[in-house]
Amino acid sequence: MTNAVIECILSRSSAKYYDPAASLSDGQIRELVRIGTTAPTSFHLQNWRFIAVRSPEAKARLHPIAWNQPAITEAAVTFIICGQLADSSVVPERLAPVVEAGIMPAKMVPEWEIPARGLYMEYPQRQRDEAVRTGTFGAAAMVYAARSLGLGSTPMIGFDAEAVHREFGLAEDEVPVMLLSVGAVRPGNWPQKPRRPVADVLDIV
Repeated sequence: MTNAVIECILSRSSAKYYDPAASLSDGQIRELVRIGTTAPTSFHLQNWRFIAVRSPEAKARLHPIAWNQPAITEAAVTFIICGQLADSSVVPERLAPVVEAGIMPAKMVPEWEIPARGLYMEYPQRQRDEAVRTGTFGAAAMVYAARSLGLGSTPMIGFDAEAVHREFGLAEDEVPVMLLSVGAVRPGNWPQKPRRPVADVLDIV
């Protein structure tokens, strides 16, 4: 019997052609982000934000600073995936609902906050690396969620990061990790391209 999750992953490919007449509702956009935010984050920081560029006006602002890529205007929505610099001081706040849910004992919170502080506080590069990792995990979950819903997606790094930061009002601690277009596709898209053999990329030690 085919596993639906694995089949979804194996059949996914980046979309090139979208149906520009198709749209996504607020509810569909929220559901994609909800699923995206179930992805793992370091110390449960959840250091991400998602800007859904859906209106024609917002698409017109993004299009020229994203190398005029057609997906920006043709897809139903393009998410600006923002990773936030890892900040250990928010660990107690982010873990509070976990404690309230009875998943983690309150006495364990400092056991997470203290190592998080040591890992990130004096290390700006680690803070930024974690922002990129977090945003990427969230985007990947959204990619497969979109596929499972019969939608196409296109992750993109072709954009002017400084211009996106300025044009869409990102905070100082936010990094625009990637753009992710999502929408109904039209005919002409390629199937998933062949990958390198596992033997070429795997060492079992």
